[in-house]
Amino acid sequence: MLRQRDIAGRLADNKMLYTACMSSAFDGLKPVPASVLHRRRERVFLVMAGLFLGTLAMLNILGISRFIVLASMGGEAGWQWGAPGEITFALAVGVLPYPLTFLCTDLISEFYGRRRANFVVWVGLILNIWVIFILWVGGLLPGFGDLDAAGAPVVDAAGRAPVFFEIRTLAFGAVAASMIAYLVAQFVDVHLFHFWKRLTKGKHLWLRNNGSTLISQLVDTTAVILITHFYAKALPINAEQSLWPQLLLFIATGYAFKFTVALLDTPVIYLAVAVLRRYLRLDPISEHEADAEELSLYAKQE
Repeated sequence: MLRQRDIAGRLADNKMLYTACMSSAFDGLKPVPASVLHRRRERVFLVMAGLFLGTLAMLNILGISRFIVLASMGGEAGWQWGAPGEITFALAVGVLPYPLTFLCTDLISEFYGRRRANFVVWVGLILNIWVIFILWVGGLLPGFGDLDAAGAPVVDAAGRAPVFFEIRTLAFGAVAASMIAYLVAQFVDVHLFHFWKRLTKGKHLWLRNNGSTLISQLVDTTAVILITHFYAKALPINAEQSLWPQLLLFIATGYAFKFTVALLDTPVIYLAVAVLRRYLRLDPISEHEADAEELSLYAKQE
């Protein structure tokens, strides 16, 4: 009992010290009422979570519906931009907005902590399941002549099913691939972000932003490509060429794109942290020190 009181007292002292540090960190800024700060923080969290979840839903529906040819090389034409060739560097359209999801979770981790970041990741999983459920139900319900007597989609002279069923088939493949990769990659990203944050004592934002994102996106890209091919059979594979070099090329192209975007978003996250730090009156370094002290006290209790 005395030990619990001692810990509670030290936590109270820690919070008072944290409040004092926060006050000194924002000296010179106009005071903001607590109710206004609360609204600001919840709205910013809602915007970042909304961007994350909206992007996730969009990329899972668009996902592998189209592959964009970035460049190619080999043969008489040599290096070509935007045209297929002997060795083609292609990217699924769903990959284009995907780096934004990692930027959002990094900002949520920075200002709101690991618990909220993990919560948003779980909500993303539930959203994936919801998208699959609606597509599944939409295919079961009767429409205007798009199903035959056996309940299968009616194909046209070119062998194409109605647009909804083509989107449905592609989305099933994309979501199946992305759900597994998404969970693993996002949790790796959040875990590594906080690992680097603890290691650097809340400093060196560039390290935790790039260190967590680059590793987690390698995990994500590899898993998505392999699952998309072996489960969904949706990659544009050339049957006349060896399989694994083509798969490795897809992985390398996707990762190179994400790697480049991750490096380019470093100034963006620094600017966002600088602006949000003042707007939200949250100092990630002071928060890290207070959280570390609190966690160490509970660890000693156990």
